[in-house]
Amino acid sequence: MLEVSFYQAKLLSLEQVLPKLLEKILASGNRAVVKCGSQERVDFLDSVLWTQDKDSFLPHGTAKDGCHELQPIWLTVLDENPNRARIILLVDGAETESFETFERCLEIIDGNNSESVSAARARWKIYSSRGYKLNYWEQGANGKWEPLVSDSLRVVSGQI
Repeated sequence: MLEVSFYQAKLLSLEQVLPKLLEKILASGNRAVVKCGSQERVDFLDSVLWTQDKDSFLPHGTAKDGCHELQPIWLTVLDENPNRARIILLVDGAETESFETFERCLEIIDGNNSESVSAARARWKIYSSRGYKLNYWEQGANGKWEPLVSDSLRVVSGQI
């Protein structure tokens, strides 16, 4: 069964949050697809992942690079899984209907944008109706992820 985790970023931007999540995914031996809301965002995050840390980089690729099967992280605007990833990250409100090819979905939400939060709540209801395992994390005052809602907590009417 698919597990969907929402990450509500309030203190850090997407370009600060995404590399840390991707590092954990790679460290666990997994691959990831990052589906973005626009090609401009793909291009921007492509640059960020090469330069986010002066001492390292996150190996990744885009359609411009090719060799999708060799890329541990694939940035795209398409509903695809060309690198056979088990995890998809949805950013900028991107959505997917290709859940069947993934084990986990991480939705990164701008917690300072009420429209982004409202859209996430709507998707939560959809995912809940499909029977997916759901978790909702937000950044605490120290910047660490803290569980806000999970399947182990009482959730009323599938609402967060």
